Parts: sequence; structure tokens; C-alpha cells
Amino acid sequence: MKDTMFLLLAMFASISVVAQENFTLTNESTLSVDGTSTLHDWTVTANTYQGSLILDDHVFTTISFEVDVASIVSTRGATMDKKTHNALKKDEHPKIIFIAKDVAFSEGDNQSIQGKLTIAGVGKDVVIDATIKIFEGKIQIAGDHKITLQDYNMEPPTAMFGSIVVGDDVVVNFDLIFTK
Repeated sequence: MKDTMFLLLAMFASISVVAQENFTLTNESTLSVDGTSTLHDWTVTANTYQGSLILDDHVFTTISFEVDVASIVSTRGATMDKKTHNALKKDEHPKIIFIAKDVAFSEGDNQSIQGKLTIAGVGKDVVIDATIKIFEGKIQIAGDHKITLQDYNMEPPTAMFGSIVVGDDVVVNFDLIFTK
């Protein structure tokens, strides 16, 4: 009887392991941030990031995503990059981190992903609306999310002795592609 129970437990354990699929973020992914200032609109792009997700029967048991703050750059040059890095407190908090657990989903638009977003050392629970697609063995999570800088204890950068001020709200645009 003990042998039969052990065999059944082993079978169920192996079935649950097989159903779980691990995915990692590909370099096809993109992440940018759009903002405004009293002078002009601007965009910065993240160039170094990593992430993974675990899919288990239409539930993302874990979605994790990290951006290296030092890799966030603009087309406006080193001065803006330095101001961006200072606002994000790069030296004290070199990564922006998003982690979600147990996210049920169906493929399509307007999927809600609830998780914790940590920027400049401040973590907040957020709900991000996204479009989720599954194709060719890949999972795509895409959308945008508005962030208020002061919610993360960040001071909007200024220039020209305070005459140019960055707007407090920015929009994060993401197109994340994960593969097995």
C-alpha cells in the first residue's frame, strides 16, 4: 500500500512539474518612458533589462522584470541622462523592479496585472493594464502605465536654474517578449 501511495504521489508531482513552463525576456523587448517639461516633450529608453515568468495552467505564478537604471538614456545627451539617473537615485538604487505573483490571464486586451513596482527604492502596489498574446512559443505583454514621480519620492528634474521643469507624470511604454 505504501509503495502504491508513493508511486501515485510521484506521478502527480511529475505531472505538475511538466505543466509549469519557464520563460525569459528576449532582446526583442522594448521599454521607454515619455514625459513632458516646460520646454519640450522627451523620451528615454531602457537598454539593459532582464526578466522571467513562470506559466502554470493559465496562471503566471511569477512575473519578474528588472531595468538597470544606468542603461536608461535619451537622445538629448549626457546632461539629461545624468538628471534622469539622479532623479531615479541610481547610486543608491541601481535597478527598477517589478514583481507579480499568481496572475490569472486570458489572451487579449485589457488584462490586469497586479504587482509591486519599486522605483528609486520606493515600492508600490500597482495594477497595470496590458495586452497579452501567445505566439510561436512566446508570450508578449505590452501596454503603457502612467507613473507620478512624487509617488516614488522623486523630485522632477529641473534645468536652467529652475526655469525648465520636468512634468510630474510620465508614461512607461513596454513591449515585453518572453520565450522558453
